Amino acid sequence: MKTRRFVIAAALAVAAAPLLTFGPLSTQAAAEQISLYGAGATFPAPLYKKWIEVYTDTHPEVAISYQAVGSGEGISQFVSRSVDFGASDVGISDADAAKVADGVVTVPGTAGMIVLAYNLPGLDGALKLPRDVYADIFAGTITRWDDPKLVSANPGLNLPHANIAIVARIDSSGTTAAFSGHLYAISKTWQERNIHPGKVVSWPGSAMLVRGNEGVSARINISEGSIGYVEYGFAHRLGLPVAALENQAGQFVQPSQEAGETALAEATAATPGGARLSVTDPVGDGSYPIVTYSWLLLYKQYANTAKAEAIRSFIGWGLTDGQEYSQSFGYIPLPENLAARGEEALASIK
Repeated sequence: MKTRRFVIAAALAVAAAPLLTFGPLSTQAAAEQISLYGAGATFPAPLYKKWIEVYTDTHPEVAISYQAVGSGEGISQFVSRSVDFGASDVGISDADAAKVADGVVTVPGTAGMIVLAYNLPGLDGALKLPRDVYADIFAGTITRWDDPKLVSANPGLNLPHANIAIVARIDSSGTTAAFSGHLYAISKTWQERNIHPGKVVSWPGSAMLVRGNEGVSARINISEGSIGYVEYGFAHRLGLPVAALENQAGQFVQPSQEAGETALAEATAATPGGARLSVTDPVGDGSYPIVTYSWLLLYKQYANTAKAEAIRSFIGWGLTDGQEYSQSFGYIPLPENLAARGEEALASIK
């Protein structure tokens, strides 16, 4: 995907740089009141807000705020230099990176699963969705819950004779980009109909369009017959049922910590250098099929030493101690080798 052709190598593969130690701020930085402003993806927002809460409790000299406005808006604000850091579930494009005079450093923040949550009272069992079926639902070619393909995949379930109501994002979203990129990779329907993946997608029919992962979860929760894509933690916190999805190996897999970690391990093993990480369609019998990294966008140069130190300290803490909070919020801790490359990348910030 063109928008994913950003220079991850430049952001991560800075092997010549020394590994930073993310301890207390310098005396100068600690003496100043430092404010850091971030904006971007809704996908990792609960985790990042937990990071801010815990980090600032032990670093009272630093004030940090994060606005969950979506990946597209986060990238826009980062490019316009109206924030100190951005966040996106897809990387910054080469064209946007070229607009940033102070340079761009991209580091991984977290990873997670995109699930298909649904609202079907009285179903009497867990929903299974084959690869072609869930792709065709979101392409608009399967429109009823008792479609023969759904019935065949779910014998014994009480599938209603009702229209499928799709819930999707209206804002420019990295979650949408990751989900639609997966659908385009696995689906002939998406390819033949030339449904373009990206941060904004023209969803079929009368899809209900809302803002943010939180908005998608809330709309599914109140809309019978609906199905939508959302980061796992949001669905889990609302108690929404989620479908078991067929993966590349032909296995139906429920989202779980183990299934997400397996998918990421397979992806990083396929690209051990980390230059072009891809989790569009992970292999492996136990892999959950829709996973994504979420990235933090930083500048290579900040206006003053104190702010640069604060950014390095906060993000470095997030890549190490901060990963301990991932599971409790429904995210997948970064693989150690990828987190370490992120730490190395921070060394280039001045």
